[in-house]
Amino acid sequence: MNGNNFLADTNAIIYVFEGKDYMLPFLLNITSISVISEIELRGFYKITPYEEEIIKALLDDLEIVSLDYQIKELAIKLKQNYKIKLPDAIIAATAIKKNLSLLTADKDFVIIDELELVLIEI
Repeated sequence: MNGNNFLADTNAIIYVFEGKDYMLPFLLNITSISVISEIELRGFYKITPYEEEIIKALLDDLEIVSLDYQIKELAIKLKQNYKIKLPDAIIAATAIKKNLSLLTADKDFVIIDELELVLIEI
């Protein structure tokens, strides 16, 4: 897997949005997010137009990876092999298929052997 570039989990993008200093070392290497993360970020309940505009601007520089057949099939296998939530299975499958490390603060991903994981220490 590519140790230099990351597919960012939803929480990683939220931390960037919030301006967290501990995200600075990762900023230049976040290249992609799953369409699931885009939905989660832009679909916040009662998001303001201003907040959505900022999120869209953050996402403009990233590849938003759609759910395709290969990602879907791998997500199914991950759900069969690990006790994980569906959005997490899709995000993990996306990182694996795109050959990217997953950048996240969510320790639920550590059980997935196939996944190269970079945990954000808060």
